[in-house]
Amino acid sequence: MRTACFGLLLTLGSALVMGQAPKRVVIRGAMVVEGVGTPASGPKDILIEGNRIASIVPAGASNAIQTDVEIDGRGRYVLPGFINLHGHIQDERAGKPMPVDYCLKLWLASGITTVRDVGSHWEKAKAWRAESAAGTRVAPRLLLYRVFSAQTPDEARKKVEQFKADGVDGIKLLGTHRDVMDAMSETARRLGIRRAHHTGVEETNARDDIRNQTTTIEHWYGIPDAALPNGVQGFPASYNYSNELDRFRYAGRLWREADPARLSEVLDGMVKAGVAWDPTLSIYEAARDLDKAANQPYFKEYLHPSLGAFFAPNLANHGSFYTDWTTEDEVFWKENYQLWMRAVRDFAAKGGIVGTGEDAGFIYRIYGFGYLRELELQQEAGFPALKVIQHATYNGARILGMENQIGRVRAGWLADLIVVKGNPMANLKILYPHQGGIEWTIKDGKPYSAAVLAADVRKMVAEADKK
Repeated sequence: MRTACFGLLLTLGSALVMGQAPKRVVIRGAMVVEGVGTPASGPKDILIEGNRIASIVPAGASNAIQTDVEIDGRGRYVLPGFINLHGHIQDERAGKPMPVDYCLKLWLASGITTVRDVGSHWEKAKAWRAESAAGTRVAPRLLLYRVFSAQTPDEARKKVEQFKADGVDGIKLLGTHRDVMDAMSETARRLGIRRAHHTGVEETNARDDIRNQTTTIEHWYGIPDAALPNGVQGFPASYNYSNELDRFRYAGRLWREADPARLSEVLDGMVKAGVAWDPTLSIYEAARDLDKAANQPYFKEYLHPSLGAFFAPNLANHGSFYTDWTTEDEVFWKENYQLWMRAVRDFAAKGGIVGTGEDAGFIYRIYGFGYLRELELQQEAGFPALKVIQHATYNGARILGMENQIGRVRAGWLADLIVVKGNPMANLKILYPHQGGIEWTIKDGKPYSAAVLAADVRKMVAEADKK
């Protein structure tokens, strides 16, 4: 029996909540972007059986096949589901509750089918991960990287062993001492645990990540630091890293101090060691234009008031540092972005793996929207849209060690797909939820209407606003 696209919209919700999925889905007559940097081709029919792509054939070649659900792909582009390498699952902000479904549904509505969570409430996140895997919660696939800290090498080794027993998918490391990082990394490599490193202004930097073969460097901390001629940035005598106004103000003056030759050496070392880069260009954009970031037109319908309260300038809330943000700060950050983007482009040209992540929930970035802005900023950095989509799909899968399962529109791979009305290579903006370009997000063989998900989010926001 075939179910028309509009019929699916009416019947999908209850079945998916119970963890059920159509046994056979076909997308007919779509243009296909595989995800590995090759151009679109088609039109083609994509047959999904269970949670896997069964076949991809010329349009019309599947007409005789009986299906449970049929999606009209004419005039549409099918891409692999997006992989968000830097997410935070959140159900409260500024001490105020916020439905976790607000976060999860925004991700799906934005075409994100896999999220690498790099820091959230561990016990809650484990439950959400299990519910997502079972299909009992509408959510992307969730991989949990637990935040790591230790004071001594012995404590580090024991904690990694415990993390493994607790079922982590990976480790999120913040700035730490070199001997602690070395002990953690050695143990994690032995146990096959991947690692994401958010370096701070600490003893460790990208050279330590190279030596320890860290999976990814997050943001950009540690990379220009490793290329400073004097080994330390030119901070004023009053600088206090624990004061976030100081921290972010002078972070905007860092890239200009990196020695180009040393930086090239660091990037070469990262490529040789297989250290990937998840730059999260999106999350700091407010630093170069605060007024624009704070007044996005979609905030009216999509910004939950608890999140809005967290965004307000307040040094007690991480990332809400702009209590005294100046024109000079923005000027430095604009230059900082130019140098940072050039380094990301140079890293990729040397053979480095660039991924995409958002770090939303901070600094005027909301879930999904922040991720899609990352794609736009990577295009601004000089990558063609087709390459950006590779960063968001196949490259992300490689970073997760799942390149034989997700990140491609290919027979045998898991059915993580998005169906887009229009050509995203011509305009990435159509992907935003308020633009309506993404019609279907298919995660693990289950099709979700992006319009229905976005409507659910708008309803959550409207109800919270009334309260």
